[in-house]
Amino acid sequence: MNRLKDATSPYLLQHADNPVEWFEWGEDAFAEAARRNVPLLISVGYSACHWCHVMAHESFEDEGTAALMNEHFVNVKVDREERPDVDAVYMAATQAMTGQGGWPMTVFATPGGHPFYTGTYFPRPQFQRLLAGVSNAWNGDREAVLEQSSKIVEALNERSALPSGPLPTPDTLARAVQSLSRSFDQVRGGFGGAPKFPPSMALEFLLRYGAAAEPRTGAEGGEPEDRREPGAGAGAGAGAPTATAMAGRTLEAMARGGIYDQLGGGFARYSVDADWVVPHFEKMLYDNALLLRVYAHWWRLTGSALGRRVALETADWLLAEMRTPEGGFASALDADSEGVEGKFYAWTPEEIHEVLGEEDGAWAVALYEVTGTFEHGTSVLQLLSDPDDAERSARVRAELLAARAHRVRPGRDDKVVAAWNGLAIAALAETGALFDRPDLVEAARAAAVLLDGSHMDGDRLLRTSRDGRAGANAGVLEDYADLAEGLLTLYGVTGEVRWFHRAGALLETVLDRFADGSGGFFDTADDAERLFQRPQDPTDNATPSGQFAAAGALLSYAALTGSARHREAAEAALGTVTVLADKHARFAGWGLAVAQAAVSGPVEAAIVGPLDDPATSALHRTALLSPAPGLVVALGEPGSAEVPLLEGRGLLDGAPAAYVCRGFTCRMPVTTPAGLRAELAS
Repeated sequence: MNRLKDATSPYLLQHADNPVEWFEWGEDAFAEAARRNVPLLISVGYSACHWCHVMAHESFEDEGTAALMNEHFVNVKVDREERPDVDAVYMAATQAMTGQGGWPMTVFATPGGHPFYTGTYFPRPQFQRLLAGVSNAWNGDREAVLEQSSKIVEALNERSALPSGPLPTPDTLARAVQSLSRSFDQVRGGFGGAPKFPPSMALEFLLRYGAAAEPRTGAEGGEPEDRREPGAGAGAGAGAPTATAMAGRTLEAMARGGIYDQLGGGFARYSVDADWVVPHFEKMLYDNALLLRVYAHWWRLTGSALGRRVALETADWLLAEMRTPEGGFASALDADSEGVEGKFYAWTPEEIHEVLGEEDGAWAVALYEVTGTFEHGTSVLQLLSDPDDAERSARVRAELLAARAHRVRPGRDDKVVAAWNGLAIAALAETGALFDRPDLVEAARAAAVLLDGSHMDGDRLLRTSRDGRAGANAGVLEDYADLAEGLLTLYGVTGEVRWFHRAGALLETVLDRFADGSGGFFDTADDAERLFQRPQDPTDNATPSGQFAAAGALLSYAALTGSARHREAAEAALGTVTVLADKHARFAGWGLAVAQAAVSGPVEAAIVGPLDDPATSALHRTALLSPAPGLVVALGEPGSAEVPLLEGRGLLDGAPAAYVCRGFTCRMPVTTPAGLRAELAS
């Protein structure tokens, strides 16, 4: 019997009609494996995973393969997005045993859950042979299998945690920039070769470093001025490029390449080539939330017109494509439609001519580089330079987008993940404030309301919900940390103190339930389900590591409260950054970004005045426009005391005032945007 029909995960529901007798992860599966005395076959994937679909079609929908699986194994299907802890421990085993990892992940384990053979995607003939071979080994030489499993688990548990060093210094951060420059692709942008993933966290660090340590390239003394981007080598000069130049070249290359949806907005998961042309087509919430914030910060630092455009298009895409009826944001869009990867996004010249006519069609084919770069003579669209005729470009884009709307759309995984919604809340709140888009701020607020309601169980956070109904899976470290980051950002934009208080409560749980006793954090709480290993990975992956995300939120909260406890916890968690900075900076981007904020203070801006006073709004906006790394903003009415940074701060001669502080030591208050800019610049 397939037991997935009542699952809440869209990924599990994709397998509910398989002839495989799937179990969800849980005690029922372990008990059944023990009763039958057969191994577990644990298959881990996610809804937008192309090769997960391929293996499902080839093997899990095949009656013969399913019969082998059902006869010899208890089969468990896991949504890695719902259970990142389960994914993490088995991915560690897979990487240790095979030297690589990925999804779908295929794990054979004892009835107790201890792995003894692992892999990723297997074509059906190979998979059938593997099923027979593993079953024969289990039945014919079980002692050897169990010994292998014991050695694997012992080796994984004996792996020493990543050593920790002192708090990073300015010299540590400079060495990290040098490390990144050694793998920087000056021609194409990005780091290393194909495949290329959006290096969102490293880009955030480079922008923060550029703001702190390099000459400003934006408009001094006012708001950033939109300007056309320079050429590919701009800012590099002779020798190594600057941090700002590396970030800018990469952001430009991604925005102009096929990895970015030139019609509808939003970024694909990664580029299979080094030129950012051919994407792996799924679109993930976390990528787009992180990139939205980075593009907005790029504009804030440099005045990039491209940064502004892409930030706003990505924000609009999030609201149009990813927002759920309850106000949250869905996890992902699939790579496939009609069983073909990328079919929704790719075009032939003939299709473009059919939509636009000959004259506009020829112009659009040239503009978007429709030269058969993908499969079957199709192309993804690129925009390697801005068109000379902006009005014509807007009209052509709108017509192509309208025509594309009639195609079969990729599927959407509409579960709401707390961590990724936290990233979206931060990005939308900041982008809305920077570009005067109150609808974006309202979208961030609505997501926060959903999470503050549906995802809270007392003081504990639940990881997922769907249709407004929370799942049973406990939040992991990244959920608490990313949501706290998002709520602190939302408070800084709106002045609504409830978000400050909720963030503080989440961080209390982080300190009480996740600390490892050595300055770091486990990825699961101390009362979470016991796996064969308690996951703990301080390095970034597709999203900021839970440890670095916690450090960032703790640092911001300390800056708003003056809490030495939170500051010390943040600094202790950043010790691994010092170890990673020289050779592995790409895997510590968020930690480096937080470390840059810590080295810089961070700067604290307290804005005091009636919230409906234009003078208060002008000071508030000036503060938010500052690129000071990790800047925290407290906003409140005169006499506000709930946020400690505001306590004792009042109007100046009856006028709204701004106080610029570091470590709760404040300079004289100012009452004008120009005065505040000067204080922030100093």
